[in-house]
Amino acid sequence: MIALETHPDGTILRVKAHAGARRNAIRGETGGALQVSVTQAPEKRKANKAIIALLSDALGVRKSQIELLAGETSPQKKFLIRDVLPDRIARQIGQQSSGRTDRID
Repeated sequence: MIALETHPDGTILRVKAHAGARRNAIRGETGGALQVSVTQAPEKRKANKAIIALLSDALGVRKSQIELLAGETSPQKKFLIRDVLPDRIARQIGQQSSGRTDRID
């Protein structure tokens, strides 16, 4: 199960990232973190920007609502998803894995 932390501004989502992959994808859960892969190389923040775009699409939020809090140069990252509660993120991630894509408002 993905560990989601409540934050005064929204929810903290832990992510384990794999940069330089063949395709952008959410690959499941590992150690309480959402496992993602992106095609961008881990240089000049390109991979972090690609992860934000992937999360934005998957969670149905604007890219401006997602902020990298920790792990800029590490595969272990923490993102703040602003103005969204943990239960809504958990529901959206569950819908992603089942093929549904409702938008979170």
